[in-house]
Amino acid sequence: MYTVLICDDDRDIRRALNIYLTGAGYRVLEASDGREALDVTAREEVHLILLDIMMPELDGVSALSLLRERSNVPVILLTAKSEYTDKIMGLELGADDYVTKPFNAQELLARVKALLRRYIHMNEQGPAKRQSCLVLGGIELDDDTKTVLLDGEEVVITPKEYDILKFFMENPGKVFSSREIYRRVWQDKPMGAEGTVPVHIRHLREKLEIDPASPRYLKVVWGKGYKLEG
Repeated sequence: MYTVLICDDDRDIRRALNIYLTGAGYRVLEASDGREALDVTAREEVHLILLDIMMPELDGVSALSLLRERSNVPVILLTAKSEYTDKIMGLELGADDYVTKPFNAQELLARVKALLRRYIHMNEQGPAKRQSCLVLGGIELDDDTKTVLLDGEEVVITPKEYDILKFFMENPGKVFSSREIYRRVWQDKPMGAEGTVPVHIRHLREKLEIDPASPRYLKVVWGKGYKLEG
């Protein structure tokens, strides 16, 4: 049984998350601020932390910074839409994922499952195995087995979609035009790129995004191209 620590100063949120996670078979611990969360992780074996950003005593970002000095336990940030800067800082400090409040319980459980699976799997493998894996948010690409997982579940994609996704995951956050994507992935002159690449991008979105019309991962930068971000 895996142990999940919920750290949030809102008692109602902790109670709701406890119900969801306990019902899914996890052992649950609770903390009401970052200092308490650090104390819990020092005396208990914790496999994943749900960490709120805005808390009294010690906020989530500060707690994460201290936690990463001694642990690589997976952390999912619980954020409000207004906390964009803090969310980015948290990801830079080593958070693995984030969920924006109000969150969907099923989506949150899927991300918990995916992160735990990835954490346990990578801890069981050697460094050579880890080098074959690319991870961004809930997407995991294993170049040895040519498989793609989304929140822990395998996604069936075509070889060309795989090549495009691998290219983006090797260059996270960078913007590429359709012509550049065609040149780099097809390794050919970008003839017809304006029609070919968008079709593959659309198909990838349909398979990787909860809402393809409002993508979390594969985004358009208007007038410039596409980028992949977590």
